[in-house]
Amino acid sequence: MKRATVLLVCLLISALPLLAQEQGEEAPLFPVGQHGKWGYMDKTGKLVIPPRFDYAFPFSEGMAPVVIGGKEGYIDKTGKVVIAPRFACVLDFCEGLAAVELGGEYGYLDKTGKFVIEPRSGGGSRFSEGLARVRVDGKSGYIDKAGKLVIEVRFDSADPFSEGVACVKIEGKYGYIDKTGKFVIEARFDGASTFSEGLGRVSIGGKHGYIDKAGKLVIQARFDSASPFHEGLAAVKIGGKGGYIDKTGKLVIEPRFVDYAWGFSGGLAQVRIAGKWGYIDKTGKLVIEARFDSADPFSEGLAAVKIDGKWGYIDKEGRYVWYPTEWRSAP
Repeated sequence: MKRATVLLVCLLISALPLLAQEQGEEAPLFPVGQHGKWGYMDKTGKLVIPPRFDYAFPFSEGMAPVVIGGKEGYIDKTGKVVIAPRFACVLDFCEGLAAVELGGEYGYLDKTGKFVIEPRSGGGSRFSEGLARVRVDGKSGYIDKAGKLVIEVRFDSADPFSEGVACVKIEGKYGYIDKTGKFVIEARFDGASTFSEGLGRVSIGGKHGYIDKAGKLVIQARFDSASPFHEGLAAVKIGGKGGYIDKTGKLVIEPRFVDYAWGFSGGLAQVRIAGKWGYIDKTGKLVIEARFDSADPFSEGLAAVKIDGKWGYIDKEGRYVWYPTEWRSAP
């Protein structure tokens, strides 16, 4: 559970700013840096938690990891420290629990800061669909929320559960198991990834396609690379260029992005053109010009972008809500 891995997850999945919905829940907050410290802004760019932390991460389930004096803990949306910084590393809350590292061992806290699963050797990961992956002596298995090992530690690698199944690797091949640890799609693929929107990406003989939950190849393995489906479309690469397909495998945005293309989020997707990042809509139209050094997916109507080594936030019109002010690098 290295900080670089945690940051990558925050940026590509959970790094998305705030998970709270605008209707019926508290308004979202976004981490921002100013004068060497970190705090949080609202969707309009107004500071609501003054920058006073050494580093700050996105909120999840009403809590956000922060760094103070080299140690990590959690705050609530008022900015109050609710779990004191005393951990070497923490992950965001998922399904009411968060994995933390203490003294080189890993355990799980509830939102009061109480250990529900006491620290022990072996890596920790987020809970997903009631189970969390653990890794011991180079092999992976799964525990439940009582800390009980419910799927034996025997896989070379294992992904979080999604849509009732998890992608695992064993003896050099990838397949999918259910929550009893039974293979429901045998390990026969050269590569595979988590199911998303009913389909799983698989690799066969150096090409990529998609299977359904029965393990049937429903989109032939003909792509040089492919990503999970998001909002009905998936980014694929053919002949060194990136485009998008729908769930029938039909190209709906022709491959023309030479550098790279990400999945859709909030109706827009990041694409890299001539070394710079911008955003397209689902017709393939470039709606935010490619001018950023790096760009995150949209979440809650905003996206974090980097320019000249600094990070800020833009809205879907490409206008700055928070002008780039600080490096966003993890401790």
